[in-house]
Amino acid sequence: MKIIFKLIISILIILLIILTYLSIFGIETDRFNSQIKNKIKNIDNKTEVKLNKIKLVLDPFKFKIKLKTVGTKLKNQNVIIEIESLKTQVSLKALLGNKFSIENLEISTNSIEIKNLIKFIRFFQNTPELFILEKVVKNGYLIADIKLEFDSEGNIKNNYEINGFLRDTKLDILKKYNFQKINFIFEYQKDNLLLNDIAFSLNKLNFISENISLKKDKDDFLIKGKVSHNKLEFDEKNLNLFVKPFLPKIDLERLKFSSKNDFSFKLNKKFEFKDITFNSEVFIDKFSIINKLDFKDFFPNINNNLSFLDHELSIKYLKNDLYIDGKGNILLQDKNDFLTYSINKTEDSTIFKTSLDINDDLFKINFLNYEKSKKDKTSIKLEGSINRNGLIFIKSFNIKEKKNKINITSFHLNKKFEVIKLGLVNLDYIDKEKQKNFIQLYLKNSRYHLKGTFFNANKLIDNLLFEDNDSNFLNIDTRVNINIDKIYLDNEHDLSNFKGDIFFKNKQITNANLVGNFTGDKRLKFTITSEGNNKITTLFMAQAKPIVKRYKFIKGFDEGILDFYSSKTVGVSNSTLKIYDFKLKELPVLTKILTLASLQGIADILSGEGIRFEDFEMNFKNEGSTMTINEIYAIGPAISILMDGYVEKDKIISLRGTLVPATTINKFIGSIPVLGKLLVGTKTGEGVFGVSFKIKGPPKDLDTTVNPIKTLTPRFITRTLEKIKKD
Repeated sequence: MKIIFKLIISILIILLIILTYLSIFGIETDRFNSQIKNKIKNIDNKTEVKLNKIKLVLDPFKFKIKLKTVGTKLKNQNVIIEIESLKTQVSLKALLGNKFSIENLEISTNSIEIKNLIKFIRFFQNTPELFILEKVVKNGYLIADIKLEFDSEGNIKNNYEINGFLRDTKLDILKKYNFQKINFIFEYQKDNLLLNDIAFSLNKLNFISENISLKKDKDDFLIKGKVSHNKLEFDEKNLNLFVKPFLPKIDLERLKFSSKNDFSFKLNKKFEFKDITFNSEVFIDKFSIINKLDFKDFFPNINNNLSFLDHELSIKYLKNDLYIDGKGNILLQDKNDFLTYSINKTEDSTIFKTSLDINDDLFKINFLNYEKSKKDKTSIKLEGSINRNGLIFIKSFNIKEKKNKINITSFHLNKKFEVIKLGLVNLDYIDKEKQKNFIQLYLKNSRYHLKGTFFNANKLIDNLLFEDNDSNFLNIDTRVNINIDKIYLDNEHDLSNFKGDIFFKNKQITNANLVGNFTGDKRLKFTITSEGNNKITTLFMAQAKPIVKRYKFIKGFDEGILDFYSSKTVGVSNSTLKIYDFKLKELPVLTKILTLASLQGIADILSGEGIRFEDFEMNFKNEGSTMTINEIYAIGPAISILMDGYVEKDKIISLRGTLVPATTINKFIGSIPVLGKLLVGTKTGEGVFGVSFKIKGPPKDLDTTVNPIKTLTPRFITRTLEKIKKD
């Protein structure tokens, strides 16, 4: 019994040693090479397989034999794929029963050139996607672990797995976009591809990604992932590639930013995108654009370049809707201002909301004579929408600075930025001349009403007289009823009870009737009447000074009554301006003429206490930028003037005329039988007959010439007699 027991123990020890050896070290054989080759050929029978000896290792707990070989090579035509190792396992029961059956196959590759791998795969699975991929991939290397399982008939199951990493890959998708230095870890399982630790360079800009997943969704691929990057600075080339296509009307100069992005989209077999969604958090260090907008009327010191600094930007795209929210500094002028904005773009409309806080910079509205104090904060807020036809609806536009408030609500603009409908306008502010303005414009019963307590029209009058502003911003056919308690014309003159109506049609004032009262029961009356293509404008002012004193070449104008008449047909206007009973203290050009003519006494009077004129009349024609002066005639106790010429705006002034002291006129008229004695009597003064003069040159460099004359021109005599007869 002891011998049998020892024998059994010895056998068990030997078996244990054998099992231990087989489990740890195994044995090498080439017995199973043909079976493994056949399994690989089941995938593609044209593939040649070179196998070294196979090492067998026992797995006693699972009753299986593990098979492993190294240095395997796969060859198809001239393409060779080197395999680091092949692993499989067979059932111990099947092996003992001489029924060899591979249940799985694990393949570990060496570093493989990706182009060769794509070519190799195309030999047995030549799809359009692989053809495109072969053209796109320029270089790169891949190392992978592949796990395959076989069914009872030796076919590969769909639960195969491929894991590995890709490095130093370069893609050439489009000539303009250069993907290179692509590195990532990948995991593939039955129509699911997961990429981790991704890093790549796009046109020398470096990006990283935590993960990107590709999942088969019926006939499409669902792609999701995260991509981020540290601070990137775009040069001109990359700005044109990545930003210019989306902002074609903006000239970009510099962009430096970082971002984090989540995205998902579907891609079909034709490489068409759909169901795109993304969520981006962007931090912009600096974004500069070239300023093409003429905003000097609002921002006097506006820069040639506009810079967005330290901006936090959130961008979302979901179901064809785009949401943008941002805030940060903007350098418009000398100091940073703060800008916030929100944009929601849908298929039918774009909704926007923005605000600008101006701290130490200037801001003004010229036509309203409004200017913020440099030390006070001004907030500008704008909210509205744009529909699919390009029509703009402004829900609200507000300006607030301390107690100053400018509010406009519910107005519509067309594609040309012309106002086609107005809602409510409230103006409550103190302008830069320290005058209070409080008026309101609103729509009621199909007509607009402009009402208020105070309005300073000083700057508005300057704009109407001297500025070449395009007034065609208002495209509303309507009637405006005006009723304002007090209008300031300047710091000395005002109108009370200013009221009347203005009619607009086809972006023009077709009719108007406005009246107001100066102090001392003096009146202002302004009218426009239209008959066919003819428009007649009249203005009567019992105090001419608020208008005449605005012309810089006239100084010391006082008193006077103004009467203006104009008839305009098809862009050509013929006008007459008359001013009665006024006095001039200084007129530089006239003083120079008198001095050159040796009439120093009159020149001294003109530059001193002033010369009174009883009557001034100007007949002229305006066509385009040219004013043709048919006649200017002024008569007074000291001197009389007659001249004509033309003025091309901002180019040239050309005038010629005759100037005659009043004593000469009296002597001439006094020599007329009967009539002369009745008008001036028999006593006349001394003096020359007069002078002729010419004034010509650019507005800022006029040349004046003077020639004494011995006889008066018939035209001067006729004009003087007409005037005397009329009086």
